[in-house]
Amino acid sequence: MMIQRIREYGFTDEAVLKAMAAVPRHEFVPKSDNLLAYDDTPIPIGHGQTISQPYIVAEMTHQLNLCPTSRVLEIGTGSGYQAAILSIFTPHVYTIEAIDSLAKEAKERLDRLGYNSVHVRNGDGYNGWLDEAPFDGIIVTCAAGQIPPPLIEQLAPGGRLIIPVGDQCCTQWLVLVIKESDGTITTKKLMAVRFVPLVHHDVE
Repeated sequence: MMIQRIREYGFTDEAVLKAMAAVPRHEFVPKSDNLLAYDDTPIPIGHGQTISQPYIVAEMTHQLNLCPTSRVLEIGTGSGYQAAILSIFTPHVYTIEAIDSLAKEAKERLDRLGYNSVHVRNGDGYNGWLDEAPFDGIIVTCAAGQIPPPLIEQLAPGGRLIIPVGDQCCTQWLVLVIKESDGTITTKKLMAVRFVPLVHHDVE
């Protein structure tokens, strides 16, 4: 039913649909919400965070255009669901979660379910993961007021960054950023969305 609902949006990327059918979404939501796990809606996972709506997960994954050699960075691990989806496409998945307890729980969950190739780190995702850069794909699952410059810098030539941009009280847009082979940056607004805000700790 979840896959059929995603198809109703006109979504046709069969590789992404196959990956989503393979990952047990109910394992990534609180047990109290198991009956809602496959509904096309975001679900709270604690600490003011959510697991994204399935259609949005599918669309953001599709926009990355991943292959088995792709190196991909996720900002906002949450429960680990998006990272599990990404790991179906490539073993080179790096994910950062600002909330320590969520990062630990996600790592334990991913390992338990066999997604052992995912690298989980607790930290400020705004700054990316410089030691593992550059990345062919970067996916941000929380909204930023602007596209973080460190993420653009860590994007490889030919790489793609998908990110919700906008304040929580205003319209947010899902934005696709492409870094051309010569370093030129192009951006495209895809759709209006609503995400929890990116946690960023400014350093004076």
